[in-house]
Amino acid sequence: METNQPHITNLLERCKKQDKNAQLELYKCYYKAMYNVAYRILKDEFEAEDLMQEAFLTVFTKMQMYKGEVTFGAWLKRIVINKSLTQLKKNNRYLDVKMEVVPYDEVEDEAIDYRGLKGSAVLKCLQGLKENYRIVLNLHLIEGYDYEEISQILDYTNENVRTTVSRAKKKLKQVLLADNIQTQIYGR
Repeated sequence: METNQPHITNLLERCKKQDKNAQLELYKCYYKAMYNVAYRILKDEFEAEDLMQEAFLTVFTKMQMYKGEVTFGAWLKRIVINKSLTQLKKNNRYLDVKMEVVPYDEVEDEAIDYRGLKGSAVLKCLQGLKENYRIVLNLHLIEGYDYEEISQILDYTNENVRTTVSRAKKKLKQVLLADNIQTQIYGR
């Protein structure tokens, strides 16, 4: 995303001076990736689109707050994730599920042949999981946040995040196995 760091730095400086052309160029650089982040959380194209407009308006009005301690893309992604989670709460679709801490017992399940899996099939199965599983797996596996960062974002305990990620991975594996079996049987 930020492979052309000097170019991004130049755009950011111009954006801080309210340069509309720089804002448009920065928007074009990051829009698609940030839309995908919002869409994976919200599961609604129109909401994700609206959220992107809000996120970039926030970024451009609060550009002076960006201090460069993290990459601009990481800062922007955090804004998009926070706005997406806030939107879920507003829609009452985000259920705050408090889970008990369960000792982590590794149990060998049926193996999946990962070579035959397609990314689109995995994303489809991931989107079918319940909200809290889908969100923690998106944040952990796709966005690359660690357990501590997820616990801060979602306001969960670190143990709760670990448990939820573990359960979500097991559920995703079950769904992938079931989908794989149906594909073999019915040739979907």
